[in-house]
Amino acid sequence: MKRRKFLNSTSTLAAAATIPLGCAAATTAIADSPAEEKQKELYEIRTYEMAWGGNYQLLVTYLKEALQPALMRAGCSSFMLFEDVNSTNPKTLRAFIGYPDSATYINAQNLQADTVFATASKEYATFENPIYNRFSSSLLLAFDGMPKMTAPVEDASVYELRIYEGYNEDAVRRKVKMFNDEEIPLFFEVGLNPVFFGEMISGPYRPSLVYMLNFKDMEAHGAAWKKFIAAPAWNEMKVKPIYANTVSNIRNYFLKTV
Repeated sequence: MKRRKFLNSTSTLAAAATIPLGCAAATTAIADSPAEEKQKELYEIRTYEMAWGGNYQLLVTYLKEALQPALMRAGCSSFMLFEDVNSTNPKTLRAFIGYPDSATYINAQNLQADTVFATASKEYATFENPIYNRFSSSLLLAFDGMPKMTAPVEDASVYELRIYEGYNEDAVRRKVKMFNDEEIPLFFEVGLNPVFFGEMISGPYRPSLVYMLNFKDMEAHGAAWKKFIAAPAWNEMKVKPIYANTVSNIRNYFLKTV
């Protein structure tokens, strides 16, 4: 399986990688190399909890115009912002942040050292009028079988976030192996279009793995899953003893870009 690699700049990802995300960073394809292949990205998922009656659009503007540029200046490789499709008030916003390595992740936790960000963030939130209550954070380490994020398909409008929990660490390890050795190539073959795969190394659902798929529309989503379920390769691999009892619970979310 061939995978595309991307470097992100501070311009919009939508312009360079056909990602319909006004908050995403621009991407440029780069060549594969053994060093790059060994370096697995880190992914942070931040879920922002808004105050009841909070200013949703102000929070979106802050995330796009203050946080995203600061993270890109800190060396982050990607930034994507989503809202749950069935989100109700107060709405849930999820920011997906890519880091090329752990040093970048650690450095990006101290954005107040960025004077541009420090000034910009003060314009959006005050003690009297906070734009969010808290945000929870999960940290993922990319799989060996897909160490870098890939660009979504052209005109993608459906994003599916899936969390597979295991009853213990070994169950998740075996499910990760299943993806690395067999499932990831099949996903691409049938049109499930993964954006990333990552094992949760910090967060609320450990032990677990997380991945995101994207589709042009719900019709393409349904057709791809139907093709996957019917694939001889899937029906052969799913009954292998090594993969037995690897998933104890699945959390599934449909997202839309903000």
